[in-house]
Amino acid sequence: MTADYPQHELPLPPMQWNAWGTTAAATTLPQPVKDLLGQVLGVSGEQIAAPAATQVRLSPSRLRASDIAALEAIVGTVATGDGDRLIRAGGKSTLDLLRRRQSHQDAPDAVVAPATSGQIADLLRWCADQSIAVVPFGGGTSVVGGLDPDAGGLRGVLSVDLRNFDQLVSIDPVSAQATFGAGVTGPRAEELLGAHGFSLGHFPQSFQFATIGGFAATRSSGQASAGYGRFDDMVTGLRVVTPTGILDLGGAPKTAAGPDLRQLFLGSEGTFGIITEVTVRVRAAAPVTLHEAWHFPDFATGATALRAVAQQGGGPTVMRLSDEAETGVNLASPGKIGATDDSVSGGALAITTFEGTGAVAQARQELTAAVMRDSGGRSLGAPRGQAWEHGRFDAPYLRDALLAIGVGCETLETATTWSNLSALKAAVTTALTDAIETSGSPALVLCHISHTYPTGASLYFTVVYKCDSNPITQWQTAKAAASEALVAGGGTITHHHAVGADHRPWVDAEIGDVGVRILRAVKDALDPAGILNPGKLIP
Repeated sequence: MTADYPQHELPLPPMQWNAWGTTAAATTLPQPVKDLLGQVLGVSGEQIAAPAATQVRLSPSRLRASDIAALEAIVGTVATGDGDRLIRAGGKSTLDLLRRRQSHQDAPDAVVAPATSGQIADLLRWCADQSIAVVPFGGGTSVVGGLDPDAGGLRGVLSVDLRNFDQLVSIDPVSAQATFGAGVTGPRAEELLGAHGFSLGHFPQSFQFATIGGFAATRSSGQASAGYGRFDDMVTGLRVVTPTGILDLGGAPKTAAGPDLRQLFLGSEGTFGIITEVTVRVRAAAPVTLHEAWHFPDFATGATALRAVAQQGGGPTVMRLSDEAETGVNLASPGKIGATDDSVSGGALAITTFEGTGAVAQARQELTAAVMRDSGGRSLGAPRGQAWEHGRFDAPYLRDALLAIGVGCETLETATTWSNLSALKAAVTTALTDAIETSGSPALVLCHISHTYPTGASLYFTVVYKCDSNPITQWQTAKAAASEALVAGGGTITHHHAVGADHRPWVDAEIGDVGVRILRAVKDALDPAGILNPGKLIP
């Protein structure tokens, strides 16, 4: 936090109010990169002035003195000052960060940090009675508007910080599962499990700050999903507090007792209830990690190789493939734009990682290597894979450095079948390029395969461009064009970023009218007053 950050009553989230992560880890652009951006995009490279936290005017709190007194009786401290409200006024999408550069911010009317599921149950009942909306807050890492302080037509909105749910509730080493409070962060989960010789193995790019509850509420997918699966594959149980009661779901490994109710809340983004505990399967910490990078003559050849590995099984823990554009600017190693590598000239770069005992990791590596070679790949050895792992959580800091000089840098992701992969990639690239160029800037669109399955894969796009005089509208226009291309091209509107507010207009196109009615029926049953995270997920 900056020295002039407003005073606060509750402990603050670790991330900066107007950028990703911490100030200590923030990066700056090297001069050669600034020179390159100047040539390609016509930007000067000079820092663009932005308001300090104390210069930002927040929407005034709409809560009455009687509201504060009632809330204090339920949860203790009720923070209504600017310091507590500003940092919880949204997530960390490019749109969020562009809004942080404005002098006025919409913000929650107050922040509370309950300590028990019972307190949350009492809180939700009171909010339902008093027409106060509730936005759950975990790590603050949403990049799809999932934390927008939208009151949904109610008379106020409350940010409910889950930081006090930060315990390893229990661990069952025989069954290899553990129960965490929803506020436990990714690193803390690994630390707590490591003391018992276990690991969760879930490493999304938001890992350093995102929480267990957030992973569940957004159907997060980590970088090691090729070996360990998505987070929703790991969940075996949930405790969820709704305005109409508390649910404890899960227990047996599998059941035929009707539809799996856990699936209603995995990916529900706080619109059906607040997740307070998550039980997950864990695994023995891997004693050995092996890395290998591969070079392919082009993206299509590399994608064919990844498909063969995914369909064969027994492959890597991590498996990613950068297209020609991303390989060319070396984004396969985050933060290394403009770096050179004589071993890679054109083509597409793949990264693979193998974990387990020495024998298991080596066997998987050899099995994968045979497929990669047969598919036209050339091994580059371990260093490139190790370099990627070392910097794999750093890319969002690069986005902040670019925004500071007037360069937009945003990501979007999808998934589709292997047979549709090439066509969808081309359609989204064209949509982004055309929309950005219409705004008057060239567009650099990069893409990689981030997650693989036997039937398909996820495409992760990064677009870099010069911000115009209205950068919020500029990106919203480009995002809408890309979203329309996704829907028309047979991709999902989101593979792991979740729906939030940003993808909500396209949900009905994916799930249909009947699907929308199902979501609304569940919402009406669990949250009849409509207080839970208005404006998100449900069309």
